[in-house]
Formats: sequence, structure tokens, C-alpha cells
Amino acid sequence: MTTLAIDGTHFTARHVRALIRQPYFLVITLVQPVIWLLLFGQLFKRVADIPGFSTGSYIAFLTPGIVVMTALFSSGWAGMGFVIDMERGVLNRFLVTPAPRGSLIAGNLGYVALTSAIQSLIILSLGLLAGARFPGGPASVLAIAVCAILLAAAFASFSNALALLLRNQESVIAVAQLLVLPLSFLSSSLMPENLLPGWMHDVASFNPVNWAVTAGREALHPDVDWSLVLSHTGWLALLAVACGWLSTRAFRAYQRSV
Repeated sequence: MTTLAIDGTHFTARHVRALIRQPYFLVITLVQPVIWLLLFGQLFKRVADIPGFSTGSYIAFLTPGIVVMTALFSSGWAGMGFVIDMERGVLNRFLVTPAPRGSLIAGNLGYVALTSAIQSLIILSLGLLAGARFPGGPASVLAIAVCAILLAAAFASFSNALALLLRNQESVIAVAQLLVLPLSFLSSSLMPENLLPGWMHDVASFNPVNWAVTAGREALHPDVDWSLVLSHTGWLALLAVACGWLSTRAFRAYQRSV
């Protein structure tokens, strides 16, 4: 393994140890998606009777959307870790160690990927208990988890870049809130694209949240269109790389300022 990978693993472990000391944080991040999954799933279950709806079960339709929305909401706060480390002087102490600077970002992203995978499995399991069925098998479950992780990595990188540039908790929270809700509702997370208003359908085509939802939902079908899944996953991977580059540039800007 390279030094970057080894040190990145150490920084991921640091975040995991913090989570183990405060496991309620993972529980708290799941409260809202569980409410949406169980209550929305029951409240709007008759939506599946609308002509043109893509499946006969709203809970089966909703579950992939909640998986992706949870990954989005959780990753939007990723930059808070950097802000807290700045305020405590921890980040500056890391800068005088021989660890590669990229390992700090890699460690944060590794932690985000791990928590997104755990949250995805929990929500999919709850969907199964609520009556959803996913005939695509283990490969399909893996595919939706990968989509959620890539989306989370992209938005975590963007959140990290904001944190390194703005250096203020309130500002990072404000920008995260400004983005995550509109992106969630301007997608097919809660309603099929063909039933969205025309302008929302057009916006959804360029919305990375919708890419992840569409790919994840397609992967859970019995007859999977893998070309669609792979193409959307590729766009998500490109977005993750672009946001990773942005966070790296922001980290360099922070280094020059201290």
C-alpha cells in the first residue's frame, strides 16, 4: 500500500473511533430517513395506483430514493469535521506531521463511504421489513450502495471544500441546507420522472441525486438495464473525482493561509 493509502486508513480509523464513542450520531442521522420511509411509505402508498406509475408498490419505489437521500444529507455535513479541527487547532498540528496532505481528505472520505454503506444496508433492510421486494439480488444491492457511496463522496468533498474556504460552522450548515433539500425534491426520489412537472423533469436530468436514484432503482428491478446503471454510475464517479479535485485545491489554499 502507498503512504497515502496507509495514512488515509489511519485518519479513517480516527473518525470511526469518534463514531464508536458517540454511536447515537449514526442513529440520529437515520431518524429522519426512517420516518420518511415508514410514514411516507404508508401515507402515499395509494400513489402507486396512479396510471403511469412504474411499480405496484410505493414502498419498493421509495426505498432506493431514501437510501440516496440519506447519503446526501449525511455527506452534506462532512465538512464540519474540518471546521471543528480548525477551531481546536488539530488540523494545523496535522500539517506539521509527515503524513501526505491528501490522506486527511482521503480519511474523511473513507469514513463517509463506510457510514453511507452501513446506512444503505439498514434502510434497505427496513424496506424489506416494510414489504418492499428487490428481485435483482445481491449484485443489485451492491449497485445501489455504490451509487449512494459515490454521491456521498462527491458531496462530502464539496462540503470539505466549503469548510476549508469558509472556515465557519454556520456557513457550512447554511450552504448544505440550501443544496440538499432542493436537490432531493428535484429528483425522482419520491415520484417517477414521468409524473413530474415538465420543468422539474428537465432539471432532474442534470441532477446527480437523480442519477443515483435512477441507477439504484433500476438495479433493483428483476430485468436490470445494466447499461443505464453503469452510465449513471460513471457520471457519479466523474462528479466525485471533480469534487475531490476541488477539495484538494481548497486544502492547498488553506495551507497557504496558515
